Amino acid sequence: MTSPIALFDSGYGGLTVLQRIRQLLPQYDYIYLGDNARNPYGSRSFEIVYQYTLQSVRRLFDFNAPLVILACNTASAKALRNIQQNDLPRIDPSRRVLGVIRPSVEAVGLYTKSHCVGVLGTQGTVDSLSYPIEIEKLWPDLKVYQQACPMWVPLVENGEFDKPGADYFVQKYLDMLMSQSPDIDVIILGCTHYPLLADKIKKYLPDGVRLLSQGEIVANSLRDYLARHADMDQRLTKGGTIKLYTTENPGKFENTARIFFDGHLPVEHITL
Repeated sequence: MTSPIALFDSGYGGLTVLQRIRQLLPQYDYIYLGDNARNPYGSRSFEIVYQYTLQSVRRLFDFNAPLVILACNTASAKALRNIQQNDLPRIDPSRRVLGVIRPSVEAVGLYTKSHCVGVLGTQGTVDSLSYPIEIEKLWPDLKVYQQACPMWVPLVENGEFDKPGADYFVQKYLDMLMSQSPDIDVIILGCTHYPLLADKIKKYLPDGVRLLSQGEIVANSLRDYLARHADMDQRLTKGGTIKLYTTENPGKFENTARIFFDGHLPVEHITL
């Protein structure tokens, strides 16, 4: 039996993180679970996101995963701390659940010169104030401006991210963010779906504004984490395999997975 690194997202977005992690750390076994049937998470309450996320984490533990990454900003914002502090000690203290917000926050202060940073995220991530709170802890001299982008996840989930119709909503939310401060020089894509819109986002970004995508950041953070935690690294099997699961349509998920991975990767339906 494998002991894989597991990734969870509300839908397809976490594949942007899995792609970068596998490029950097191809030797490990991986499983991915997308809860497409209940996507999007961004507008749901804290309690519902927590319940859905915990269900998914437990399901990934059933596959013998000692390490689960919440490759979803909304889940990281609304469920991670509760799972880490209250559920893991009960379920299995030797397992770990990590998120994507902390690594992103650690990186942002290294790139801004104006000390003004922007965050684009779902309504849930923005309302949670997770980014301003965590940035204040690490980089207290930074000013944080947030903008919710409620149409971006539906554009990605419905395969419209590269279509002309997406331009209107990309420009709209970028303009709303930049209107809060013209001094913003770094923007965090605070949703793992958003890198699929990166080409359009860059098209409407002012000159000199840097875009931080979480895939590379989280991959580097995971590499460093495993280097620091040899006990966890030894528990993980290294067969280079990948298995994908979705709570909705496997055929549709396979088509989207081809954007990120060469060749055919079978997708299985799973219930939570």
